[in-house]
Amino acid sequence: MRASILASALTFTGLFCATPALAQAQGQQGDPGGPGDQGSTRIIQPYIEVSQIISAELSPGDDVLTFTQVAVGVDLNLQSRNSGAAVSLRYERNIGYGDNSIDTDTISGIARGTLALIPNALSFEAGGLAARTRVDGGGGTTTNPLVREDAESRFYSLYAGPTLATRVGVVDLTGIGRVGYNRFENDAALVDAQGQPVDVFDDSVTYLGQVSAATRPGDVLPVGLAVTAGGFQEDIGNLDQRVRDLYVRGDVTVPLSPTFALVGGVGYENVEVSSRDALRDANGVPIIGNDGRFVTDPTAPRILAFDVDGLLWDVGVLWRPSSRTALEARVGERYDSSTYYGTFTYTPSERSAFALAVYDGVTGFGGLLNNSLAGLSSDFEAIRNPVTGDFGGLVNGTEGQSLIGGLGSVRSAAFRGRGVLASYQRQLGRTTAVLGAGYDRRTFIAAPGTVLAALDGLTDESYYVIGGLTRQLGQNADLTTNAYVNWFDSASQGGDVTAVGASAAYNHALTQRLVARAALAVDYFDSEFTAEDFAFATALIGLRYNF
Repeated sequence: MRASILASALTFTGLFCATPALAQAQGQQGDPGGPGDQGSTRIIQPYIEVSQIISAELSPGDDVLTFTQVAVGVDLNLQSRNSGAAVSLRYERNIGYGDNSIDTDTISGIARGTLALIPNALSFEAGGLAARTRVDGGGGTTTNPLVREDAESRFYSLYAGPTLATRVGVVDLTGIGRVGYNRFENDAALVDAQGQPVDVFDDSVTYLGQVSAATRPGDVLPVGLAVTAGGFQEDIGNLDQRVRDLYVRGDVTVPLSPTFALVGGVGYENVEVSSRDALRDANGVPIIGNDGRFVTDPTAPRILAFDVDGLLWDVGVLWRPSSRTALEARVGERYDSSTYYGTFTYTPSERSAFALAVYDGVTGFGGLLNNSLAGLSSDFEAIRNPVTGDFGGLVNGTEGQSLIGGLGSVRSAAFRGRGVLASYQRQLGRTTAVLGAGYDRRTFIAAPGTVLAALDGLTDESYYVIGGLTRQLGQNADLTTNAYVNWFDSASQGGDVTAVGASAAYNHALTQRLVARAALAVDYFDSEFTAEDFAFATALIGLRYNF
């Protein structure tokens, strides 16, 4: 266990809308994924790094690990008037020392792009991410940025599809189509504090489609009208789970002033969550595969875990006093219960931005990953951990977005996710700061009579704060610091986790292309899964060559 304490976790802006269908069905405005009408930008920066790293266990033991890290990567940002792409991709090889050392290979990165097929009408979007984390008993992850080689879990997400946004006469036509794939790889079987297996998410395929026709206030009537129809589906590999959401709705916008309007909508929705049971032996005991996950019984009937068929509605306000400030807040009924959601963004200047979101939706873990990518701007700079090079969840974006949040639980069961998150970024002179905080609550949905039935209605909660600060020191040097705090309250007894850490790095340009690097990180980890707390210190010294 001591060799598996430290970890990294990717965190997501996509929590703004916990499920893709939710974001669209509830009338979110604008195109958060577009590159905007900014001037052309072309930045391509490949690099190679060689570093020596030492990691010392401060408590409760005194183990010391030393290894050499060789990494290659590329940071790319290409922007034009109607298209744009941002990519941060890195491959690293860690070479350990000693008889019990383990060499590892890791690919990490994030990418998001928009290609205009027909300017101002039809575009094609795609995104992807690869990162690593550590999973504790109970299925929770922590935002700890260092992964010991035998504690690494990996997750991947890809999506692609067309987006339509055009105007025919007085009617605005919009459409979205997306297909996504998500995978989580965990090398060891996971059990909770009672020794019971935890079914960790394996993989899923997601589908999203939506079309909408709308008129603006004053074009036909004094009020704006919109009709939207669409659907979302996630097919989860574990126990053949399926999340399906089909909907149609009408919306009205009643302007009370040039900057303030009342909004409301009503419609019909059919939401189903279903699964099959696990394969069982002669004694009725569920069979667990070599990967630690339950083996699906393909002959078992599909059992409904959640079935809502009927009316949905919501009302709220829309306030846009300027192009830099926007508020949308709604309350209504969905999933046979009350729902609240909304967003607030404030960008007083190009150097400062604040965003706040409240979300509510039914999805699986893969749907959360895909929608996180789709909600990200295609113009950003990824912030990586200075010690490991991992993508730790923060970005600087020209549209005021920071990719923040928490993976939370990686259980395979579908869930209703609700929560709130906030992000702030500020550039002041030579200093750039990014800060994010949030709360996520997941109530799991599982079919009766199946191996996951005990999870139905149980809740995992996570709270997180993560930040980064960069300061230019003259023409040839800079100082970067990162810090995080993460609390995870598991539905499983003994699965709660607290993780705290900070890191600092100094970079000095020796020549135009050669940079010397030094970094230090301290991490603390407290889990009810173990009787002891753990603390580690890690140091790095190395060179980076920019081609």
